[in-house]
Amino acid sequence: MQVLSVLRIVGILIMGFSGVMLIPASVALIYGDGGGRTFMTSFAIFLALGATLWWLCHNHKEQLRARDGFLIVVAFWLVLGLLGAVPFLLSEHMNISVNSAIFESFSGFTTTGATILTDLNNLPHSILFYRQLCNWFGGMGVIVLMVAVLPLLGVGGNQIYHAESSGVEMKNDKLRPRISEVAKLLWVCYLFFTVLCAISYRFAGMNWFDAISHSFATLSNGGFSTHNDSLPYFQSSAVYLISTLFMFIGGCNFNLHILALSHFPHKTALTSYWKDPEFRFFLFVQAGFITIFSFGLYIHYHDLSLSDAFIKGAAQVATMAMNCGYTVYNIDNLPAFLSMLLVFACILGGCAGSTAGGMKMIRVLVLWLQGKRELLKLIHPNITHPVKLGNNVVPRRALENIWSFLIVYILVFWLCVFGVILCGMGGFDAIGAVISTITNTGPGLGSTSQNFSGVPEASKLIFSFAMVAGRLEFFSLLVVLMPAFWKK
Repeated sequence: MQVLSVLRIVGILIMGFSGVMLIPASVALIYGDGGGRTFMTSFAIFLALGATLWWLCHNHKEQLRARDGFLIVVAFWLVLGLLGAVPFLLSEHMNISVNSAIFESFSGFTTTGATILTDLNNLPHSILFYRQLCNWFGGMGVIVLMVAVLPLLGVGGNQIYHAESSGVEMKNDKLRPRISEVAKLLWVCYLFFTVLCAISYRFAGMNWFDAISHSFATLSNGGFSTHNDSLPYFQSSAVYLISTLFMFIGGCNFNLHILALSHFPHKTALTSYWKDPEFRFFLFVQAGFITIFSFGLYIHYHDLSLSDAFIKGAAQVATMAMNCGYTVYNIDNLPAFLSMLLVFACILGGCAGSTAGGMKMIRVLVLWLQGKRELLKLIHPNITHPVKLGNNVVPRRALENIWSFLIVYILVFWLCVFGVILCGMGGFDAIGAVISTITNTGPGLGSTSQNFSGVPEASKLIFSFAMVAGRLEFFSLLVVLMPAFWKK
């Protein structure tokens, strides 16, 4: 294993991350909120640390293997989350523990959206903007990881059908499979939708600060807000509709967005979505969730019109199903049936290669198709009926990968639940909180339905682990913890 080469790359990544600190420092200068020193100090610390790592290992440029790739991915997310806590600890406007700062940082970069902060309205603009930046860069990191990196390492949702969209290999659409090329295309696509979202929010009545900040959190499905009341603060149906649209855009496979933009304005720009089996399944499931939930709201809240029920219902379903952290309704105050429907939606999640969390629709679809096949074989034992996505037969190895993922998902979930209970949380609260963090959703059940400020200190580290494990889809993180990984 080329550990020194990995450290050199991590050093470069840290130096790059140090430049991010200049953005909130500029915001502090514009608004005069006194947060500039915090971010300039963080910039100096990160730059010095990254430069030191790079200098000590700059002569090591060995060819990296798949095992080194796993180490880079895990090191990048862990270092990013730990360093991201530094500005929270240095800020004189915040008085939080180390564990709380780590939790807030990991929640931002993993686009979970859970928070330990209770008074956002009185925080400096620079701190608020930094939280939104964590969401935005974390969302971009998630997309690059899932679309460009993990498939090359043999894991990730896209590996199920080898980065194919609409039944056509990506290379046939002139999208070269090199990480650098894919990353450039993803950045262009991500920036395009972010700008479009920010402009839409501005026209909906937000000021430019809120519009830009919320565009970062919406497209990334991160869910951090600049106000305590989240989206309801704006009391605007237009804001709900815009957030719903762009949360779903973020929850779609970005391969499809790239294909659509590359074909625009030709009609094939839209048909490329419909030809994708995962997208069709995704659309059908989300339409069902929105319809059931909105009618449930309309029946339960007698003062709510049918149109308002669908507008707010769509926003609430989107923020849960796409694993965003916005809140429209307090889940604990909803009828039990609607609350459980939202929990089910957040476990399923969005599409592979998106900013959404959860199991991913491609896995759910394959499990559904395999279940249908097994029922059919009970009726016709001798029938040969392979699991197919469109015209493509799902390989046996991919089916094994999905079942392994499901088993690991359940195992890690319960280990985290037991760990949190040992830290002092009640059973129901622990289950709700772990569901929200391991699926990168944000709002939990019970005591964590609004924020995580009241959870035990030690449990915040377990929640941070759950967020990273869920975001890296378990295998990428757990493989590094195996003793066999470190043996030659």
